[in-house]
Amino acid sequence: MKLYVYTDGASRGNPGESASGYMIMDTWHTPLYRHVFYNGRCTNNVAEYKAIIAALKKALGMGKDGVELVLASDSRLVINQLAGKYKVKDRELKKLNAAARSLLKKFQKYELLNVPRENKHVASVDAELNSFLDSEVQDKV
Repeated sequence: MKLYVYTDGASRGNPGESASGYMIMDTWHTPLYRHVFYNGRCTNNVAEYKAIIAALKKALGMGKDGVELVLASDSRLVINQLAGKYKVKDRELKKLNAAARSLLKKFQKYELLNVPRENKHVASVDAELNSFLDSEVQDKV
């Protein structure tokens, strides 16, 4: 089974109120699962990592015979840190990076893609995140 995962994280301020989200699609890019969740106060990079970790956990549970994965994010930093191209200096990001890399090793095969923010699937997750944060932050005011 091959899955395509599109993730995004958002923070209103850096750090600030944040949310993470992802969409999992099949080989034909039919949406199989979408999820957005609130993180509380954190940085955008932490929100990006939390989206990826949650998506990887969900994707692993979707394939009985193993899963091949294409993970796409507009976060150049996170994708390059996961690929080992960039060093991870921040203590919290180191923990999140280790957790994500541990999950990636459980897939039969995986590919990491840094896509533009305008990618229609990432943009869809981003729009859902912003709508969610609009209502979440408004509820706190």
